[in-house]
Amino acid sequence: MRRLAIVLLMAAALAGIGSARSGTAQASVPPTDTTPAVDAALPATDATLAPVDVLQVTGLFNGIVIDAIDRAIERAAEGGSQALILQVNSSGSIASPAEMQALIQRVADAPVPIGIWVGPSRSARLYGTPAQLMGVADVTAMVSGSRMGYTGRFVELDNGRSVDFGAAANDRVVNDSLSFQEARTLGALRLDTPDVGVPTIRSMVLAMDGVVADGKTLDTVSEGVNDEGGAELSSTLVKFSKLGLVNQLMHTMASPPVAYLMLLIGLALLVFEFFTAGVGVAGVVGAVCAFFGCFGLAELPARGWAVALLVLGMVAFAIDVQVGIPRFWTGVGIVFTILGSWFLFEDLPGASLRVGWITLLVGIGGVMLTFIVGMPSMVRTRFATPTIGREWMIGELGTAVGAVDPEGLVTVANARWRARTNRATPVAAGEVVRVVAIDGVTLEVEPEAGGARDYREQRATSEP
Repeated sequence: MRRLAIVLLMAAALAGIGSARSGTAQASVPPTDTTPAVDAALPATDATLAPVDVLQVTGLFNGIVIDAIDRAIERAAEGGSQALILQVNSSGSIASPAEMQALIQRVADAPVPIGIWVGPSRSARLYGTPAQLMGVADVTAMVSGSRMGYTGRFVELDNGRSVDFGAAANDRVVNDSLSFQEARTLGALRLDTPDVGVPTIRSMVLAMDGVVADGKTLDTVSEGVNDEGGAELSSTLVKFSKLGLVNQLMHTMASPPVAYLMLLIGLALLVFEFFTAGVGVAGVVGAVCAFFGCFGLAELPARGWAVALLVLGMVAFAIDVQVGIPRFWTGVGIVFTILGSWFLFEDLPGASLRVGWITLLVGIGGVMLTFIVGMPSMVRTRFATPTIGREWMIGELGTAVGAVDPEGLVTVANARWRARTNRATPVAAGEVVRVVAIDGVTLEVEPEAGGARDYREQRATSEP
């Protein structure tokens, strides 16, 4: 049963991570922060042209993403790149307003031209304060079908710079979102594109050729002659970079579905380990998952009272786990878990952070299966010693460690047991008690004097 419970909990973790990757479009993790590559869809590379850097930014903006953008700008400037393109798909920011203001100022004052491309899919979004980056970047474009907006009040910048989407779009983007077609019509984009938008990085790099940014003319495409005498286009080298392994891991943990499932799995495994002998794999894994879950909740806009409900739900489950039978407190734990899961995260402007139905089913269903089936079976198996369920245990005498009124501890056969009084007859500390029945891992006892029947005689008659 221990293996079964661990398998169930780890399966929930894997399902949650998969859900987070599909829901927030997490990028794959390269071995380093800067992994140069050439897009296979681009024309032949012209080494004489200065390269263009591309940083892929997905998920909610936090300190990790902001730091990655700052370092990408520094690398582009120090490496002689002629531009940096931010490929963005984000539903908002969980960073502090001061951090976002500093990032927007950094992009506005960047020593290299900055391009922002909302993509790569039609479902891509750029909402919240991060959308203000499009109001200070040198070149902006979107995939057809994508949206941007819900910027909130524009931040105040230094050096005479300001967030500006154009007079026709400034009011719209504050409390609403714009599709690509609307942004193009209102002049919110700083790249003249056809109605189909900019569908790929290849299109973005090609479209930036000849654009004047900060007094510099971008030269991303050259024209030559191929072996057959025809015209041939060559593109500049495009260097892609993503978050490093550790940063990508921590960024993933700060996504709502992963943080939620890590917390549930961590708490459940810690409860599981509490009822097992010693510290094993479940305890170590539970502690790690709980750490990641707490990290994610600290980064995200989580409601404190909802987190408290999840913790109290685990406490309620633990009360019934110790008796090995799901009862009233198991129901309380289920209710607390459902309420805490549903109201765990606050929404961002234009985007809901509530975990999806699949994640909820995995989390709540996994917890219910664990505490209704897995944990009680484990506890019953652990305490299934020869004394449990054997007739000789009934009728044995013991001593009350403390008052048993109606529950307490008794010592029987040199071992301590949880006990409750039979017929609600209280037993004082130190008194001699007789075992009259066994319910799971709990002994039903009564005072030695006044018992209706000597169960030792029953045992004697049942023995051959």
